[in-house]
Order: sequence, then C-alpha cells, then structure tokens
Amino acid sequence: MKLFNYIGRIFYRIWFYILVTVPILVFFPLLLATTLKDKWYPYFFKLARLWAKFILLGMGFKVKVKNEAKILPGKSYMFIANHSSMTDIMLMLSVVKNPFVFVGKKELAKIPIFGFFYKRTCILVDRSSAKSKKEVFTRAQKRLNAGLSICIFPEGGVFDNCDLVCEFKNGAFRLAIEHQIPIAPMTFADNFKRFPYDFLAGGSPGIMRATIHQPIPTEGLDLASRDHLKNNTRALIYKELKDYHY
Repeated sequence: MKLFNYIGRIFYRIWFYILVTVPILVFFPLLLATTLKDKWYPYFFKLARLWAKFILLGMGFKVKVKNEAKILPGKSYMFIANHSSMTDIMLMLSVVKNPFVFVGKKELAKIPIFGFFYKRTCILVDRSSAKSKKEVFTRAQKRLNAGLSICIFPEGGVFDNCDLVCEFKNGAFRLAIEHQIPIAPMTFADNFKRFPYDFLAGGSPGIMRATIHQPIPTEGLDLASRDHLKNNTRALIYKELKDYHY
C-alpha cells in the first residue's frame, strides 16, 4: 500500500509539471509576443491567469474565495500572501484581476521553459546582493507608473519549520511605503495541504480557500512605520490561518 501511495505521489507531481509546461509550449508565440513591449504586459497577464486556472482545474483544485473587501480595478496595490506551496503563484493569479508583476528570487529563472517568461516579466532579486535589492525599487516604480500592481510573498521562500506563517521580510512593506500604495493581504489556507513544496510529501485534489483582506493604506507613512506595518500584516494572516485550521 505504501508503495502505491509513493508511486501515486510521483505521478501527481509529474502531472503538475505537465500542466505547467504544455500550455506554455502551445501558446509560446503568443506569450512571447505579449512580452515584447511593456505596454502589452496586461495581455500577457490575462494569458497567465488562464494558465493558472488551467493548472488548478487540472490538478483537481476548487478555488473558494472569501472577500472581505473589493479590489478596485485600475488601482495599484502591493499584493502579499503566506507562502507554502508552488501553487501559491497560480492561486494568486487566479484570484486577482488587477494586472500585477511578481517580485521573486532570481533562482526561479533557471527552471526550464517557465523560467524563460519568469525572467522576462517578473522583477528578479538576488537577496545576497545589496545592489540587486536596490534595483528592485527602481523597476517597481516603472511598473507602478504603468498602472500595474506588485506581488511579493514576504516570507521570502517556502519553509516547513514555522508556526503557520514565517516571519516577514521588509521588502514588500518598504516598497509599499516608498511608493505609497496600499497593501492587499491575502491568506491561502489550503495550499500546503493540497500541494506541499516537498516533492514526495503528497498532496491531493480538493478545495483551495483564499481570503482577500481589507487593504491596508500606506499614505502618509514613512519607513519608521515599516516594522509595525509588517508585524500587523503578518498577525492578520496568522489569525486567519488559525481560524481556518483550529
């Protein structure tokens, strides 16, 4: 029985990577065309949302969203969420309609096929380089000036040794304050259970619950408020995860 479970986990993972890869290959020319000019990014974003929904559906995940607030069309936000699974990317794309750009670690650009578009459309950061971190703010400003939003998973990666949600890093909150855009926190309740980061940790079809919290304004705040803003936002997501699971 354990052997069949082991084999099933492997095939479930392989199926995920097939779902990730096949649409990119099929629509490669169209995806490439929409990345040739910055002003065409909203078209790329629409294709990315279709890609994300295709993957979630193909994996047997049913998205259930609890809206505590309305995300205003055409307004720029700093979208953040807890990070426990590779499917967090797909769920974020699925539930957010406002075009946004991910800020993520440069290592993901090495993933075959996916990485090609990742480095063309996302803001990459090398967390070991102060210069790279500084460049993120310039690139983010350019995207915000174009009417886009930004998305960061503030835990800085996927970890399995934290109490529901790890400590947040400063970047998302510094960016939000410096650019005076509201933070739109989200809680992803089931992604770790549905599709853990560990290759052999299992996973299964089922419901993926997401809460879109009330946006937190940053107008008038300065960097002295960063830690308070960061800790309060983490506490909000932590409480929601506790409410979901206990």
